[in-house]
Amino acid sequence: MNTKLAVPLLLVLAGLALTHEVEIANSADPFARDPGPRQTPPDAGRPLDGLSRTESAFFTTGKDDFEEAESVAEGLGPTMNLDSCVGCHSQPSSGGSSPAVNPQVAFAGKLGARNRLPSFIRRDGPVREVRFVKNPDGTADGGVHSLFTIAGRSDAGNCGLAQPDFDREFSRGNAIFRIPTPTFGAGLIEQIPDAAIHASAASTAAQKAALGIAGRPNIVLPFHAISGQTNNNGNDGTIARFGWKAQNKSLLLFAGEAYNVEMGISNELFQTERDETRNCQFATSPNSITDTTATSGAAAISAIEKFSFFMRFLAAPTPSADQPGGAASIGRGRGTFASVGCGLCHTPSLRTGNSNVAALRDQPVNLFSDLLIHDMGVALADGISQGQAGPREFRTAPLWGLGQRLFFLHDGRTSDLVIAIRSHASDGSEANRVVGNYLRLQEREKQDLLNFLRSL
Repeated sequence: MNTKLAVPLLLVLAGLALTHEVEIANSADPFARDPGPRQTPPDAGRPLDGLSRTESAFFTTGKDDFEEAESVAEGLGPTMNLDSCVGCHSQPSSGGSSPAVNPQVAFAGKLGARNRLPSFIRRDGPVREVRFVKNPDGTADGGVHSLFTIAGRSDAGNCGLAQPDFDREFSRGNAIFRIPTPTFGAGLIEQIPDAAIHASAASTAAQKAALGIAGRPNIVLPFHAISGQTNNNGNDGTIARFGWKAQNKSLLLFAGEAYNVEMGISNELFQTERDETRNCQFATSPNSITDTTATSGAAAISAIEKFSFFMRFLAAPTPSADQPGGAASIGRGRGTFASVGCGLCHTPSLRTGNSNVAALRDQPVNLFSDLLIHDMGVALADGISQGQAGPREFRTAPLWGLGQRLFFLHDGRTSDLVIAIRSHASDGSEANRVVGNYLRLQEREKQDLLNFLRSL
């Protein structure tokens, strides 16, 4: 293990003993094991059933753009984390999450780039973006600091832009990480009415309260009014639902922000360059716009709209009925998942409302998330606030597709489901009593639960 990563991980594990409920985390757990990612061929990455011919064309066009590597001439940089969407979202197929081999390692030196690889970016580790908690003057930062620059690339002229000193910030505890969230079924999530999210939360409020669970939508009201309704969009007062802290309202906003932040490509939502160093600009701004000369709708729309249609029309992952561990074990694990309280936050299913797209209209969304943000305590706290989601609050991560995911938690600190579950518990976490229930299970029951999770 990277020695600089070992210390934070040990602190996380040590935090498990900070409450009475979690003290039993030190008990022996010799038998229950994470079965690991399913090796069956994925059906993830396919389009929704029932798309029209035109909708299918938008999906295919979006997929092509999603998988394309960008060049400096096309607007890449001058600072960025990678040069394609699929680089971050490729496990187990296009639209997914971080792959087994981190493409950032090879990208650091692509076309002669002079980037130094930070110690926390590893070939066998997750794709990561880096945020700094504080500015040099001690005020809150929270923004993404791109890992790489175009300096030295054969297509970047005499740009000499330097990287931030990431290892120094990391050693000071000022650098935190985020890994890519999978986008399968994202269009279904986008179409869940706010009323359905509120109703689901209200229906289990008493059960949650009994286990010390709260949760709230990430509402930011107009004019930044303080009302306790955190995580609504700041202009229209509706619930935001994408990103680790539910900070983004829609797939178009999610795509536009990622294009700008992760690849440095300005677009119709984010019109200015993140870094405006004069001799490092090689494309007109904004770099990605609607092509009014195109002969078809799918060709005319801008890249971020193409990305949005691809994600919107991606089908949800299909769970396995019998892998791993067999159907009986998975069935028992599903029951245990509910009985210990996991399903109170990881709500098994919500439902879409009306939509102009028939394939998205009135559909079940088996996402295993309430789309609320929850206080996860000191062990998972990242020190970053987004909207009114505070430094210890995160959106309940959807679990569908977890069976083929490689890295867990917001920073990708582990590939082991057992560690991921235990890391939910620490001083102040809403998950403490639920994790305590899990830890009191018999080993066979734990294994059934782990098999169920890996079947998703």
